[in-house]
Amino acid sequence: MSARAHRWDDRGGVTVFVAVCVVVLIGIIGVAVDGGGKMRATERADHVAGEAARAGGQAIDPTAAISGESIVVKPQDAVVAAQAYLHSVGATGTVSVSADGKTLTVHTTAAYATKFLPVVGIGSMPVTGHGSATLLHGVTAPE
Repeated sequence: MSARAHRWDDRGGVTVFVAVCVVVLIGIIGVAVDGGGKMRATERADHVAGEAARAGGQAIDPTAAISGESIVVKPQDAVVAAQAYLHSVGATGTVSVSADGKTLTVHTTAAYATKFLPVVGIGSMPVTGHGSATLLHGVTAPE
């Protein structure tokens, strides 16, 4: 075989092409899998935050409710109840009560441990959730 014929030999070219394509496909699959996983983790964080807000909303101030003044929560008890719920499901977050005592807001934070992306140096992604609960009362419609 002459030197000129050897220069244009493409043996092994397909192997390099397939290797590059496989790496790219694994990357695309990784982004899809870990992107979906982060979405599920965000949905869970939102759900947990909403449930924590509902749990805190159960801490109604009985003296104001029984006397008929208003339906409001005891802020300290509501925060403790919401934090207790977060702790029971292994979550962390912050709880706040509105000035009028009728709305609780919970923000949760977590991390999603990636499955494919550690190969490119992304071991986890931050996840946040938000939930709120507003106290309503009434016989036929909320007041």
